[in-house]
Amino acid sequence: MRYSLDFNWLWDGMGALAYGAGTTLALTVSTSVLGIVLSILGAAARRGPYPWLRKLVGLYVEIMRNTPFLVQLFFIFFGLPSLGIRLDPITAAVLAMTLNMAAYTIEVVGAGLDAIPRGQKEAAQALGLRPPLVFFKIILPQAIAIIFPALTSQIIIMMLESAVVSQISVRELAQEADLLQSRTFRSFETYLVATLIYLSMSAALRRLLFAGKRRFLGAGLA
Repeated sequence: MRYSLDFNWLWDGMGALAYGAGTTLALTVSTSVLGIVLSILGAAARRGPYPWLRKLVGLYVEIMRNTPFLVQLFFIFFGLPSLGIRLDPITAAVLAMTLNMAAYTIEVVGAGLDAIPRGQKEAAQALGLRPPLVFFKIILPQAIAIIFPALTSQIIIMMLESAVVSQISVRELAQEADLLQSRTFRSFETYLVATLIYLSMSAALRRLLFAGKRRFLGAGLA
């Protein structure tokens, strides 16, 4: 049986794929920003003076890391309405992705914090710097520089996992590709193009993140 490739549909379908790719990138950016902020707070809390807070963050990490992302997404989108909390698909997707990402990056950020010699914190405090300033100006930038490759990989993983949110009708790249192949009946060509778009976005995002590292963290911390 011979199969003839046909990409004639691509000109008309590229607009939908571009829209889906844009939605995927928007989800990735918003999730990354929120997830990293939450992970910094969580990692700091796990090393803070309050045992109940350390246990609470640890419980959150264990729950999120040991349950499927799809179940978490369905719980937020389909389960919370039973409690009177209704979220639109985009908001539910961002919330689910953020909570999932933070559960992993809390451990990543924590590893970076633990890698900083304790003497630096003690020296900064001896100079009269307040603890919050020591953390955000001295410890955190160095920790981020150390964990940057792992953090970048986690952001890329979340971009790829965003395909799952098509299950709640978020029109990201995977959803648009699925709708397109259902109209054109060119499954091989459609998913081949979608795969190439994902690869391109992954490479571009990785380049952008490492360029940002060199610019904002500086050569001394790179």
